[in-house]
Amino acid sequence: MTPYYSHAGITVYHGNAMRFFMDDLHRESTVMVTDPPFGIEYYSNWDRCEALAPEIKGDADTTLRDLALAMWGEKPALIFGSWKVARPVRTKMLLVWDTGGALGMGDLSLPWKPSHQEIYVIGSGFKGNRDTDVLRFPPVQSTARNGRTHPHEKPVDLLKALIQKCPDGAILDPFMGSGTTLVAAKNLGRKAIGIEIEERYCEIAAKRLSQEVFQFTKENGQ
Repeated sequence: MTPYYSHAGITVYHGNAMRFFMDDLHRESTVMVTDPPFGIEYYSNWDRCEALAPEIKGDADTTLRDLALAMWGEKPALIFGSWKVARPVRTKMLLVWDTGGALGMGDLSLPWKPSHQEIYVIGSGFKGNRDTDVLRFPPVQSTARNGRTHPHEKPVDLLKALIQKCPDGAILDPFMGSGTTLVAAKNLGRKAIGIEIEERYCEIAAKRLSQEVFQFTKENGQ
């Protein structure tokens, strides 16, 4: 596979993640951090935001998620998902992303609104201070300026918090979407590889990754 984008330890491939695994290109990565198709047949008829696609490829079931994990083997992984489908095998712990009730309407016949997504911890080698298993980060808004460009786009700060507890080494995201995992890795000085089947998201990710991160420091007390 030929890189779509490559700079400063961050590489994007446009193509099928299964081809990436079959070519053994994943072996240089240490930990998988990804938001795969959930297997919930996502479809949105909300027409207030033309930038967001109404569907997600491969979301009819969990086949892609489960194949990727099978090919990944015993190495550690953090996988986003939904309570609506079976959790991945070998899940050791469940983390909860608390969205603060700012994402999705859910079943309008019920008096509760969904306010979380699940993150599955697989494998070992994670590190850092022991924190709560509930991570509270506001989601990327869909209609705000610089809002979501992918239906399931995650906030960079959430991915940074997850990656900071991952084992050292390169990070793999085989279902990259708009590239949030790679942006978070870049901001933390980590190497990362992302694969995405839809070229428009590769283009979005490349543009995001091309933006340099500037560090502002105080000099002489100013």
